[in-house]
Amino acid sequence: MSLNKEHQQQLLNVAKNSIQHGLQTGRPLKINLADFPTVLTEHRATFVTLQKNHQLRGCIGMLEAIRPLVEDIAENAFLAAFKDPRFMPLTEDEFDELEIHLSILTPAEAVSFSSEQDLITQLQSGIDGLILEEGRKRGTFLPSVWEQLPEPEQFLQHLKQKAGLPLNYWSKNIKIYRYRTEMIG
Repeated sequence: MSLNKEHQQQLLNVAKNSIQHGLQTGRPLKINLADFPTVLTEHRATFVTLQKNHQLRGCIGMLEAIRPLVEDIAENAFLAAFKDPRFMPLTEDEFDELEIHLSILTPAEAVSFSSEQDLITQLQSGIDGLILEEGRKRGTFLPSVWEQLPEPEQFLQHLKQKAGLPLNYWSKNIKIYRYRTEMIG
């Protein structure tokens, strides 16, 4: 489902307003679903990525669609700005320098593969977002990560590392799920 330019702009405004509201109140923006078209109130999973000077400044999201799209954007924008454990909470001074990027995920689908090499040959660079699960360990990379890790083998190795596994780890119990994203911003 592709959103038109007006809907995309509405979501970017919600993200920006939620961050601004967070700076003033310490809480995410409350959303009144009646103020938005139906397409923005469907349950969708999203990630909000914040950058400052083209450097990551926060990224938080959900892999499962548990709330309406516009609410998910407001919540994740607030969390990316103030609760990403890798960064200090955003300050008022940084607000005007922020670049806001939204990723709206398709539902994840299991990938069937017979070996690590078989999996690698199925990966679509620049298109696939992946979720890797091994027991209690889990990690995901959005499709935008392909910009830094363009080779499928490298992408998979770093995803294993993100999930807390060694780079060269492999087991028949690894589960991989694929999703796509609509990028806004």
